[in-house]
Amino acid sequence: MKIADFLRLTLVQYDISWEKIDENLSRIETMLQGYNHQTDVIILPESFATGFSTQAAQLAESSGEKVLSWMIKMATDCKSAICGSVFVSHGDKYFNRFYWVEPEGKVMFYDKRHIFSLGGEDRIFSPGSEQLIIDYKGWRIFPIVCYDLRFPVWCRNVHDYDLLINVANWPAARNEVWKTLLKARAIENQCYVAGVNRVGIDGEKIEYLGNSLVVNPKGIKIFKAHHQECIETVTLDYHFLQHLREKFNTLKDRDHFEIL
Repeated sequence: MKIADFLRLTLVQYDISWEKIDENLSRIETMLQGYNHQTDVIILPESFATGFSTQAAQLAESSGEKVLSWMIKMATDCKSAICGSVFVSHGDKYFNRFYWVEPEGKVMFYDKRHIFSLGGEDRIFSPGSEQLIIDYKGWRIFPIVCYDLRFPVWCRNVHDYDLLINVANWPAARNEVWKTLLKARAIENQCYVAGVNRVGIDGEKIEYLGNSLVVNPKGIKIFKAHHQECIETVTLDYHFLQHLREKFNTLKDRDHFEIL
C-alpha cells in the first residue's frame, strides 16, 4: 500500500454527559456537522458515549452494539475513520474496548490492557491481552487507552508503528503527568503521538482539563487543546518522520523482548 504523505487527525474534546448515550452521540454529531474540514481520522475520548461510570456492566449491555452501529454510520457519512473507546460485554466479562471503524465498514478493536486498580477498575473490567496495529493509508497506527500510557514496555515500538493514539478520561489532578507521558512515548518510540482527553466534571465529581495533545517524534508539541470543548484537525507529515528515522535512528538499538 502506498503511504499517504500526510495524515489528517481530527481531535474531538468535549464534556461527556454522564451515562447519557443518546445525548453524547448527538453532541458529537453536532460538533462534526459544524466542522467542515475534511479529515482522515476522527478521534474521540475514552468511554465517549457514557463517561467513565462505575455502572459499566449495565452500560456495556446497552451501549456496545448500539455505539458500534453509530460509529459505522459516522465513518460512512464523514468519509473518514473514527475511533474511541466504549464499554462492551463478552460472556460474563466486561471490557473497555477501543473501536476503529473505517469508511468502508471495516472494524477493528483493542481491549484496554492495563486496568486502573487504584480506582477499582479491576472489580469491573477484564484486561485485554492483544496489541493492535492498524494499517491505514499506509500508516501504521498503535492504539492504547488512558492508563496504558503509563507502561512503556507495552507501548514500546517493536512493530515499527508511525502513530500512537491514546484515548483517555485523564483527571485534572494528574494533568502534568498526561502531557509529560505523551511526549515521552513520542520521543522513545520515534513516532507521532495523539492523545485525546475529555473536559468537565463527571458523575463522580472528578474534574478533567482536556489538554488533548499531538506531539511529533522529537517530543515537540504540534497542537494542544485548552480546557474547553473543541474540535481541531492536525496534519501529520510522513516525510518528517521518515527523515528523522533515517538521520537519527534510535529504534535500531532498541532491546528485543517478548511480553508473556
